[in-house]
Amino acid sequence: MDAILAGIKSLFDTLGATVMLPIIIFIIAVVLGAKPGRAFRAAVTIGVAFVGINLVIGLLWNTLTEVAQAIVTNTGIRRDVVDVGWPSAAAIAFGSSVGLWVIPIALIVNIVLLVTRLTRTLNVDVWNFWHFAFIGSLIVALTGNLGYGLIGAAVAAALALFFADWTAKAVQSFYKLPGISIPHLTSAPIVPIAIVVNWIIERIPGLKDIDINTDTIQKRFGVFGEPVVLGLVIGLVLGLIGFYNLTGGFFVVLGKVLGTGISLAAVMLLLPRMVSILMEGLIPVAEAAREFMQKRAAGQEINIGLDSAILIGHPAAISSSLLLVPIAILLSVILPGNRVILFADLAVIPFVVAMTAPVLRGNVFRMVVAGIITLSLGFYIATAMAPLFTQAAVASGFALPEGAVQITSIADGFLWTPYVFVQLTGLLGVIGLVVILALVGAGIFLFNRNQRAWEIAAGAPAEAVSAD
Repeated sequence: MDAILAGIKSLFDTLGATVMLPIIIFIIAVVLGAKPGRAFRAAVTIGVAFVGINLVIGLLWNTLTEVAQAIVTNTGIRRDVVDVGWPSAAAIAFGSSVGLWVIPIALIVNIVLLVTRLTRTLNVDVWNFWHFAFIGSLIVALTGNLGYGLIGAAVAAALALFFADWTAKAVQSFYKLPGISIPHLTSAPIVPIAIVVNWIIERIPGLKDIDINTDTIQKRFGVFGEPVVLGLVIGLVLGLIGFYNLTGGFFVVLGKVLGTGISLAAVMLLLPRMVSILMEGLIPVAEAAREFMQKRAAGQEINIGLDSAILIGHPAAISSSLLLVPIAILLSVILPGNRVILFADLAVIPFVVAMTAPVLRGNVFRMVVAGIITLSLGFYIATAMAPLFTQAAVASGFALPEGAVQITSIADGFLWTPYVFVQLTGLLGVIGLVVILALVGAGIFLFNRNQRAWEIAAGAPAEAVSAD
């Protein structure tokens, strides 16, 4: 069995997301009844779009990482818990004993919940199953019990589907992504925090009147408020903060600052274009899914679950995220008791923040507030979980960076979801996992009982939500 699982994992690893995703989409589209020619074109278009999205995100990653390292160097801060970035966290997750099992486990969970009509999401975002494996690997490191880790991974897969269903209408309405949901455990955990932040701000005179959104900015400032110019301005500011004292003279500094500005302007312009290409490919698949469910499942709705990468190109998501980069570094300096220094994962902040946009109606001010609260909690969660994170990394054969005592990442070492799994399992053993499963089950039950209220709470407009 291990050999079969290893073979499946090797196939996915070797072909990669941009090859395997079109194959999976083609198979799904044909099964759902789409004509093979149309399904093939849709699958290739989706693959091309993800190549473009990954290229632009790579530009964002490289730009923010360089700026962040320069800002950290300027502050002179030192911490003993080093942020190694999500690629390292994913490698740890897939390299763990849970990693071999996570793909079939997550697929089985998804199929069971679809068949029993407890989910409306078909999760094709196979590569992000590493989030489930990561939670499982932490549980194995904590308990030494592989069975507990597999149960934890399965429950995490169900939790991701619950979040995807809950936020689907909000995501579809705000981001103009019909038929899409986001079962992504880096992005979804901020939704409850954003709901609470929104509720509190609405009750504070003065603060509740602050509405900074990209549409308002563009109307007020014209061309200077356009997303591409906003990206340029924010990039120039970040570049100045990071590179003002760079050795080599004025022109070296100027080149770095202008380069940062142009790179972030390119991200603001190109990411939405890549997402529009992706939607061109997804429309035939969504239509085939809708027709299939109408004929065979009494009109039951089904959404295609994708990576939250398709969200971060929105001007509100990327603007608030870029503003949070220097704030996150400042928090790492001023928070008492924090032991984490950020490096590699600052480019993950857009993924963490993107799901707040529907809840907060694209209000950049409120998105930044929700981001500050999430990151502040995250520093303490990461500090607490760093020993276990490091233990799981060593167990999976991950080589610690030179000089690092312990390691973490914003994804998923900063998030409350893995922390809850670890804490309840540590306190109660398998009973803790049963409690989490019961909570997820209760969430699914309550959501299905009153979809309208839940969807509106997640940011969906009243006219777009399900009728009770």
